[in-house]
Amino acid sequence: MDWSAFALSLELAGWTALLLGPIGILAGRALAWHRFRGQALVEALLALPLVLPPTVLGFYLLLAFGASSPFERWYQWLTGRPLVFTFSGLVLASLIINLPFAIQPMQRAFEAISTDVRDAAACCGMRPWRIFTRVELPLAWPGIASALVLTFAHTLGEFGVVLMVGGNIPGETRTIAVAIYDRVQAFDDHGAGVMSATLLGISLVAILMVYATTGWRVRRL
Repeated sequence: MDWSAFALSLELAGWTALLLGPIGILAGRALAWHRFRGQALVEALLALPLVLPPTVLGFYLLLAFGASSPFERWYQWLTGRPLVFTFSGLVLASLIINLPFAIQPMQRAFEAISTDVRDAAACCGMRPWRIFTRVELPLAWPGIASALVLTFAHTLGEFGVVLMVGGNIPGETRTIAVAIYDRVQAFDDHGAGVMSATLLGISLVAILMVYATTGWRVRRL
């Protein structure tokens, strides 16, 4: 078991879920309750990581994060460090590829909240921010929790984008998925099997948690 790679994967997944939490809530709520021109295109772009091959997405992210890109030059000027083959680059890439896993479940959760509930809260004199924190978030919480669990689990198992953007630097960008690939290449079936079983177990627990929170929400409604 490559514990260093496993710890780095947990750190990457934790940062991704933490940062995408508020982004998913705000974006999911906006997409659920506001209609605007071009919304279908926006939702399609957000869903692209679900259908694009990871190598294709990784290639475009590599171009965007590369030394010749304006974004990379701005980032280096700001931080003094590159994005490609660094943990920071992995976090940014992970945020992009996990957008649909975070936003879509939260959007569906907010869509399921009846407008009558919000109107009733407003009639009772509650201000918009209080309605959001005291009414909307508690009702949408199962969907939010499901999104965070899916994001965390998907980040742990991501391979293609991670390898292209981060490479395979021990202690910096080598995640457990990349470590499994290395063990297979070295014909270490036992090591690869142990790490694969670990990811399998985590993924199963994540899916069970998603179904449990979804079922609890259905019973509550």
